[in-house]
Amino acid sequence: MDWIEFYDFKHSVIYVNARHRDVHYRTIAEDIRGYVPSSDARVLDYGCGEASSAHLLAEAAGHLTLVEAAPNVRAALAARYAANPKISVLSPDEALAFPDGSFDLIVLHSVAQYLTKDELDGMLKMFHRLLKRDGLLIVGDIVPASLAAPKAALSLLWFAAKNGFFFAALFGLVRIALSDYSTLSKKQPLTHYDADDMIAKLRAAGYAAARSETNIGHNPWRMTFLARLGVNALSSSQDERERPFV
Repeated sequence: MDWIEFYDFKHSVIYVNARHRDVHYRTIAEDIRGYVPSSDARVLDYGCGEASSAHLLAEAAGHLTLVEAAPNVRAALAARYAANPKISVLSPDEALAFPDGSFDLIVLHSVAQYLTKDELDGMLKMFHRLLKRDGLLIVGDIVPASLAAPKAALSLLWFAAKNGFFFAALFGLVRIALSDYSTLSKKQPLTHYDADDMIAKLRAAGYAAARSETNIGHNPWRMTFLARLGVNALSSSQDERERPFV
């Protein structure tokens, strides 16, 4: 089993109940919505997962393209949004067919940790081609190496308490620890990046990059990075690395 297969068949382990799944995706959609530059913007959400609140993001844009590698998840997405003309659901191979400069906003959220560093380099190269000259790339939910698992558990419990599923989350953490997720994470460990490492990777791929002040989603210890086309990087000072430049 790899990560795509896990999320295609075992993704229910990650969400402690339906409410967790719904508020998780609603939070992500609302956070990304704030970055949509205009009502006619073309947005690409690559590796979107179940995206049960994608309609909220589509409402703020001209068109939303959801790309998902897991075939069962992708089929469910296609069925869910079949009647919404502002949403398309594609496979990664289908996304490659878009012409250069197709998107105003490209989002890669909570995906990089499941890719090798070389795989992420290839994806950043593809996004460089697909992004408009004045477009924005968001790389979200980057996992730093320091205390990643304990911080993930604490952020889930905080999120659960805020949204009314705290006791389900306590049980869910135990279930995750005993699940295939734990086994797979030992065989295929998550890829971690420090802030400077991710900024350097984005710059090497031809972007000017900065860390956002806040992460997309519920985990405040993870990081979101904002990138635009161009080799002229921002100032290397800590303040500018952590300030959004949208």
